[in-house]
Amino acid sequence: MVRSALSRVFGIVCVAATPATVAAEEIIVFAAASMTSALAEIETNFEAATGHDLVVSLAGSSALARQIQQGAPADIFISASTDWMDRIEADGLIEEGSRFDLLGNSIVLAAFGTETAPVEIGPDLDLAGLLGDGRLAMALVDSVPAGVYGKAALESLGLWDDVEAQVAQADNVRAALAFVAAGEAPYGIVYATDAAAEDNVTIVGTFPPDTHPAIVYPAADLASRDVPAEAEFLAYLRGPEARAAFERQGFTVLTE
Repeated sequence: MVRSALSRVFGIVCVAATPATVAAEEIIVFAAASMTSALAEIETNFEAATGHDLVVSLAGSSALARQIQQGAPADIFISASTDWMDRIEADGLIEEGSRFDLLGNSIVLAAFGTETAPVEIGPDLDLAGLLGDGRLAMALVDSVPAGVYGKAALESLGLWDDVEAQVAQADNVRAALAFVAAGEAPYGIVYATDAAAEDNVTIVGTFPPDTHPAIVYPAADLASRDVPAEAEFLAYLRGPEARAAFERQGFTVLTE
């Protein structure tokens, strides 16, 4: 069951057991919003294969990390940023030895519509000119990983000062993408995987990887609860079925 983490910070949904699922366990997963499409597929397949109930809460990694720090009940955390996982680990909130790097991604410039011409992303890009009077949609640039990566890339290219006043910030990268898909912003900076999942946007350029920190999604077992099926789900994430789901969405799978 995929739910917004911001609407159920501390609530747990109770699922009535049936004779066929007496041994089933509920696994609560806090995951970066950019994983929405891939985790929807993984949830369906994992539940069918195991009988467990996967409860997935999606939001910006920063919001999820803060909820975990505040004691929100969760079993697994998948962040779009090593920094936020580092903070959780430093607080002693993950099981020792359970953390691993799961996925990689890239950030792109996405445009409203399906016929926008590609651009060359570099120091000479006239991004302010492309925007005109419009806005540049981004996730929160000081906390949400996609926004942090995007701001770093623009600063590296010397473009940030020209467009800062036109940035429209959203709580997470999927919300930023929605601004572009609805035509509320002509352009946005989002993950390549998100842009590829939206029919009403065009990827017009990819930011060079050397303009921003490496985009790595670490996963870990949280120390707040002890559910035996946690290990089963983490193993599933590293298996062939999950790999195929992630690759279909455009992620780079970092596990063997």
